[in-house]
Amino acid sequence: MANNSEHTARVGLFVGSFDPFTIGHDSIVRRALPLFDKIVIGVGVNERKKYIQNTDQRVSTIQQLYADVPKIEVKAYTDLTVDFAHREHTTYFIKGVRTIKDFEYEREQADINRLLGGMETLLLVAEPQFASISSSLVRELIHFGRDVSEFLPQKR
Repeated sequence: MANNSEHTARVGLFVGSFDPFTIGHDSIVRRALPLFDKIVIGVGVNERKKYIQNTDQRVSTIQQLYADVPKIEVKAYTDLTVDFAHREHTTYFIKGVRTIKDFEYEREQADINRLLGGMETLLLVAEPQFASISSSLVRELIHFGRDVSEFLPQKR
């Protein structure tokens, strides 16, 4: 018999390639944190994609950033995101949107994730100061030898 005081954990899943993990990503995680009992940051691995950091580096960088936040776990995955979500017992996807293009893409993803896995998606609109920051922009700046430290989160 279930106890009425039992609480079903609200676990959010924030996924991406995070190559690199930017201040925009950090903003979404920190804004979502009060809404969940736990957040799993899933670092996606796509064998067809070329990364500037290997998987271990990306996971380690994010783990170090949140080392003092017990509600956050960081894990790599190689399968379908919805399968990873079920394995991690997450209840919601957390997604950030910067533009209408992002919104349309994430809406399509939310629809398919609901269809395939019964998962809901929480969309958080990027804060204005982060709306133009993307991992691809940061990778481009790195490629041309520019300092990108202002776009990368620092441990608090």
